[in-house]
Amino acid sequence: MNPVVHFELPYKDAKRIKEFYSNSFAWKMTDLGEESGNYILAQTAEKDAKPGFPAGSIDGGFYPVKPEWPSQYPSIVIGVENIDESISLIKQNGGTVLGEPMTIPNFGIYVSFTDTEGNRNSIIQPQGM
Repeated sequence: MNPVVHFELPYKDAKRIKEFYSNSFAWKMTDLGEESGNYILAQTAEKDAKPGFPAGSIDGGFYPVKPEWPSQYPSIVIGVENIDESISLIKQNGGTVLGEPMTIPNFGIYVSFTDTEGNRNSIIQPQGM
């Protein structure tokens, strides 16, 4: 298998997106500057592999398109320890929570949100946390 090892999200305002993910999820941001197309690296976990390799791997999934759901585009799911606390941080930092958290049997409590740039992503409090 070829694991997913990186994700990319578009932004309109670099400062705003860095502050949102730093303050909501404690990610570390590194500006690569104009010479690298103003790319911003987002570190979401401590390294646990060989230098240059990401920490672990990222699983993914597919969902059916539903006409009544907003923003059905590629997205990421972020694991959190406390979904209520994370919802509060998302709102405090300018994001919008989409609906109410729902329990996904055998997985955890899940809800989607949009960040300050309009990207739809989700958070999950894994079962047992």
